[in-house]
Amino acid sequence: MKVAIGGDHAGFEYKAELIKYLSANEFEVKDFGPYSAESCDYPDFAHPLAIAVEKGEYTFGILICGSANGVAMAANKHQGIRAAIVWKKELAELARQHNDANVICLPARFISTDEAKEFALTFLKTAFEGGRHQRRVDKIAFS
Repeated sequence: MKVAIGGDHAGFEYKAELIKYLSANEFEVKDFGPYSAESCDYPDFAHPLAIAVEKGEYTFGILICGSANGVAMAANKHQGIRAAIVWKKELAELARQHNDANVICLPARFISTDEAKEFALTFLKTAFEGGRHQRRVDKIAFS
């Protein structure tokens, strides 16, 4: 499975840990930046990642910033993206099962690196349930 990962300076260290962890778990991971812990603007990384997921170049995306709000807002500007902020394992499961989320947004300032790994892996391995949820997901994109 191909996974895109990115964020901002607040998520830089978590991103590096997640890349190692997911690569060791047989995921193909592409780093969309940033490439240092220097202050940066999350939209510069969230938008290219969202475009790549939207085009189907990557199955899922992972975005990490301090609160997860900024990256989620930027990613969700794209019609084909359903980005979910996750700070509990159950939210990772529900984002996939009920909302067919394709980008997980993690708040580095509020979760540990171990939790980030657990939530990301849960998200990537959980299937969308479809059924009654498909009807709702179909109504999310607005043109």
